[in-house]
Amino acid sequence: MSQDYNNPAFKKLLQKLQEESWQLELLISGFAIFGLFTAFPHISVAAKAAENDEKIYSFIILIVVLVSCAILIFNLMLHVVLRGVWIGALGLRYVSGDIDYEELNYSEKFTKYLKKKVGSFDRYIAKLENYCSIIFAISFLLIFYVLAFTFTIICIVLIARLLLDNDTSIISNETLSLWIGVPLMIFIVIGMFLTFFDFLTLGWLKKKKWISKIYFPIYWVFSKITLAFLYRPLVYNFLDNKFGRRISMALVPIYILILVGTSLGYKTSNYFNGDLSSSSIIASNGNYENMLGEDDFIDDVAIDSRVITNNHLKVFMVLSDNFDDYVFSFNEGLKPEKDIRGLDSDAIIMNTMSWGKRDSLRRAYMKTLNEIFTIRIDSVDYMSEFIVSKSLKEQKGFETYIGLKNLTEGKHLLKVMRKRIRKKDTQNRRYKTIPFWYYPN
Repeated sequence: MSQDYNNPAFKKLLQKLQEESWQLELLISGFAIFGLFTAFPHISVAAKAAENDEKIYSFIILIVVLVSCAILIFNLMLHVVLRGVWIGALGLRYVSGDIDYEELNYSEKFTKYLKKKVGSFDRYIAKLENYCSIIFAISFLLIFYVLAFTFTIICIVLIARLLLDNDTSIISNETLSLWIGVPLMIFIVIGMFLTFFDFLTLGWLKKKKWISKIYFPIYWVFSKITLAFLYRPLVYNFLDNKFGRRISMALVPIYILILVGTSLGYKTSNYFNGDLSSSSIIASNGNYENMLGEDDFIDDVAIDSRVITNNHLKVFMVLSDNFDDYVFSFNEGLKPEKDIRGLDSDAIIMNTMSWGKRDSLRRAYMKTLNEIFTIRIDSVDYMSEFIVSKSLKEQKGFETYIGLKNLTEGKHLLKVMRKRIRKKDTQNRRYKTIPFWYYPN
């Protein structure tokens, strides 16, 4: 079965499929574009939520998916447009045949020029066919390139965390960890740049006899890291074709122009542009629950609204990965032997902790948290007791209510204060500042 590709009948079948592949291309492109446009806003919202909640692993995965979707949408839409032009050209050829330059009755100078530059209509149709086929194939190849880049960055991060970071290193001996980690990091970083250079120069490092011998071990390692064995035949099939190389290299500046174009925006001020965090002179929508749009999320801390008319104020803090570290720094007894923060699966349940012990630890956690975080309005500290809750946007976090009965009317500053330990000294630092106006009914 593995030798069927040498069979003349199989080659004949492939030839027939090549001639009729445009139908499958259009069918796949149509379904893919519909699905991608449907999924894109949902993925974008999920990525924004992960970034806002500081879920770094989820954010990276969603960004890779988002970039892949954007690449596919652009390429497949371009493919559909060109296929439409190709089908239109075929229909026109059926009606009008080839271009008859004599019928146009232009001067000899223009006739020669057009014959040279425009040429046969059949050549134009053949060019369109080549463009369409290559753009369709390269759309999926580019996804593999995105994954290759992602896996390389993940490899660098893993070396840094598992070998070079003293807190998370899998080797207890710091000297041994450095002796292994530093050479590995240097090899991966240099190898990454050499592989990228080889990619941009269409294999220049592979062409030089002595350089290729040095480069081969790097190429072999990175072919495993980037899963190149899955798409290597596609790459070399592009590179051995001059037309394919041109299209491949032309798409790179196009993507850069699109990226630059989408980043353009009109600036109305020298001082107040872009994302503005709440402060004594700035009110950000991300800190007021009633100002959040459908695709917006709370930025660290939120209150009900900018204008408070009730005699109490709700304060909500979004739970992030850092909160455990805040608590552990003041209560080391709560630090587990195995930290399960990050990506995990609910399919395998290994927790053998009793409900009673878990409840006791949770209460100790919240007691410590309430000692770390306090609420201050202007310069007055208020009693608060945070409990675990969820916001209106289904963000997990901590919620408390503050009585405002004695507060004067007008503008006030709510400050969420956080204690931290620096060089064995306990400091009380501002975690978030939110302005609001109090006008009771």
